Amino acid sequence: QVQLVESGGGLVQPGGSLRVSCAASERTFRYYAMGWFRQAPGKEREFVASINWTGGNTYYADSVKGRFTISKDNTKNTLYLQMNSLKPEDTAVYYCATTTRQLSRYATDYTSWGQGTQVTVSS
Repeated sequence: QVQLVESGGGLVQPGGSLRVSCAASERTFRYYAMGWFRQAPGKEREFVASINWTGGNTYYADSVKGRFTISKDNTKNTLYLQMNSLKPEDTAVYYCATTTRQLSRYATDYTSWGQGTQVTVSS
């Protein structure tokens, strides 16, 4: 399995921006579709965004569409999530994961997961 390590989380004010990253352990990363999920305290893990293996196609949850951008740099084995216009309801632990299913929104389709990075949106 691919090892994934998220980074870049932190505390940001409402309306601010943050970019989280997900570094993969091996070059086969380039052949995987990827996704971001998040989990807030007391809530189930929810889909945020997904990207196909080339990085050319993306899919977003309605709650983040127009504010978040997922991207994939296959030369650096790294997945990104650029988050703009952040809201308090975006507060959660953010996880990246790999899948062989293109643009899936279902956590059960994902096989390797990172440990998560905390994003807190608060004034």
